[in-house]
Amino acid sequence: MPGIKTNYTRIMNKKMTDYAITDWLPTTLREVRDRGWDELDVILFSGDAYVDHPAFGAAVVGRIMESMGLRVAIVPQPNWKDDGRDFKKLGRPRLFFGVTAGCMDSMVNHYTANKRKRSDDAYTPGGQHGFRPDYASVVYSRKLKQFFPDVPVVMGGIEASLRRVTHYDYWSDSLRPGILADSGADLLVYGMGEQPLRELIRLLKRGVPFENLTTLPQTAFILEASAPLPRVKKWDSFELHSHESCLEDKLKYAANFKPIEQESNKMHARRLHQQVGDRRIVINPPFPTMSEKEMDASFDLPYTRLPHPKYARRGRIPAYEMIRHSVNMHRGCFGGCSFCTISAHQGKFIANRSKASIMKEVEAITRMPDYKGYISDLGGPSANMYRMKGKDPDICARCVAPSCIHPTICHNLDTSHQAMLDIYKSVDALPTVKKAFVSSGIRYDMLVSDDEQEQKQHDAYLEQVIKRHTSGRLKVAPEHTSDDVLKVMRKPSFTRFHTFKKRYDAISRRLGLKQPLIPYFISSHPGSTLESMANLACETKKLGFHLEQVQDFTPTPMTVATVIYYSGVHPYTLKPVYTVTHREEKQKQFRFFFWWKKENKAWIKNTLKKLGRDDLAECLLASDKKEKKGKRPPRKA
Repeated sequence: MPGIKTNYTRIMNKKMTDYAITDWLPTTLREVRDRGWDELDVILFSGDAYVDHPAFGAAVVGRIMESMGLRVAIVPQPNWKDDGRDFKKLGRPRLFFGVTAGCMDSMVNHYTANKRKRSDDAYTPGGQHGFRPDYASVVYSRKLKQFFPDVPVVMGGIEASLRRVTHYDYWSDSLRPGILADSGADLLVYGMGEQPLRELIRLLKRGVPFENLTTLPQTAFILEASAPLPRVKKWDSFELHSHESCLEDKLKYAANFKPIEQESNKMHARRLHQQVGDRRIVINPPFPTMSEKEMDASFDLPYTRLPHPKYARRGRIPAYEMIRHSVNMHRGCFGGCSFCTISAHQGKFIANRSKASIMKEVEAITRMPDYKGYISDLGGPSANMYRMKGKDPDICARCVAPSCIHPTICHNLDTSHQAMLDIYKSVDALPTVKKAFVSSGIRYDMLVSDDEQEQKQHDAYLEQVIKRHTSGRLKVAPEHTSDDVLKVMRKPSFTRFHTFKKRYDAISRRLGLKQPLIPYFISSHPGSTLESMANLACETKKLGFHLEQVQDFTPTPMTVATVIYYSGVHPYTLKPVYTVTHREEKQKQFRFFFWWKKENKAWIKNTLKKLGRDDLAECLLASDKKEKKGKRPPRKA
């Protein structure tokens, strides 16, 4: 197909590559026939455009099955509005259909915190919106069941993963049942799906009937409520409050969350089950954290690292542009932040790639035709958690804490940054790399220690990052300044940020560099009041920050903060937590971020006067020297 290839090369504005159309997984019947296939084993449907890169889940799933000898095709962003021709065009697969909403929950992808429809979609060519439906996993699964009722549907990805039990859906302002009950799908793979997928394929190749796949770890399925749970000697089971009970009583919905979170993060978890009407959703325990060998096997598959050529005339894919020259070194996060879904999906324990695999990917990037000498990120969910784990695994096996670093850093956690330093320096030494950035957020609280020797090691890492891996600024996320709110967030006291900032500034001065910190904050988080937001604004003003990149709390499924938002209580204590839920109140909190705008000054003064906090009003409204000269505060964040 020379025409497609030529157009692709032109849009990339680079020399011709050696790739042919058959180097991507097929997306059309013609591409299937180009491979000489007359039947497909698995057909994947994705809410994202097809980018053949290890950061895109559909590509990973497809490449894994391909490596196991299956004939796989992808139907990216199928049209769900017409007669269903995209769902029928490749016919009936031999084994099953796969469904994913994509790399984001489709509702987060579509709507802002104020429930306004977004005008773009980062996972679509040209950034165009309108190429996926709301609740994409449900819509795709129902379509496939409509046209092929006897073919199994396996769903996965973050949308399905985080909606596997009764969950609060912010956009409909309602509790929805586990997504299997809503969608008609036959099996749900939750979390990072490589291990359950490989085992699923292995069992199917052995001839195990699909309906017998009820003891596969890290999957969920539906039984009749009266049917017994499949017997597995090593598994204990725990029954959650039913969906109907949750609808009747918010406290029961809240009480469900603690076992859900704890079992998601255990080394040896229990099987969970929840009744929905006359059926029962069964959630099998997860696989152990992926080994280095398993991680390498996933990242070392033969990706082209490029979007499919079919998008050549439709424009660039923004999400791909952000990560095309980046390297993901690890998965998982032990931070346990109340508003974050990373540990719920990727797990609390860190899964690491080997240095050899990371260096291999760096070298692959340097051979890309549009590479100009810069690696955009050497990171992960939290950039500086690579190779961190418990010193004594037996202690970790008994632990049920959702965070290893809150309220304090666990004494059993090895926080050495040496393995990361080694990789940074090795990448930095490559003659083909002008600079490799660490663009993922850094957990600054793990770089502050009372132990002098440990602090020296932390400073060595921080100095390397400041000197060689910062693109003019460093992102960190204190999220708030009030200790009461930070406690709900499972974040450290803001005093630790002050300590970190002093060390960061001292190292920067010694190196003769001016690279500001960029702190991220959240408004309207459970526990946050108008007064605490005013205090945040005052504290950050004193530090010289001029906040422009800010975020209003968005409730997403399967987080502590979302449970509090809906139920009004903390799921671990069932005690009330103050939370703003009305749009007007949320906008008031958000408004404090912009104390420097003229139109907000009178409102701030009147609001804080009513709260009896004239001191905060004075702090926010007082002009400093630069403001008197007609200039804004100096530091933008």
